[in-house]
Amino acid sequence: QVQLVESGGGLVQAGGSLRLSCAASGRTTANKAMGWFRQAPGKEREFVAAISWDGGSTYYADFVKGRFAISRANAKNTMYLQMNSLKPEDTAVYYCAAGSDYIAVAQTKWRSWGQGTQVTVSS
Repeated sequence: QVQLVESGGGLVQAGGSLRLSCAASGRTTANKAMGWFRQAPGKEREFVAAISWDGGSTYYADFVKGRFAISRANAKNTMYLQMNSLKPEDTAVYYCAAGSDYIAVAQTKWRSWGQGTQVTVSS
């Protein structure tokens, strides 16, 4: 079982930046894809970005392309999400996911989830 802990959320003004981290413990995540999802108030949880096990492939939701960057450091069992040019509509709880054999948008493909970190973007 993999335990995932997100950090780095907070309150930021529109146009600002935040860097989220996801620290994994327990079973290694080094040979699995990892991803970020988010859930805004009153909405379904949605895919944000994902990265292959070696970091060689990434995939982003259209609404974050060019603004967010996903990366990982397998030696540290950690994944990151650099979020730039934040918009009020990016306000959500951001969740880390792990355990998929490949990059996947479908939430059912991911075996492990973190508890989430709140990101609030003020206008």
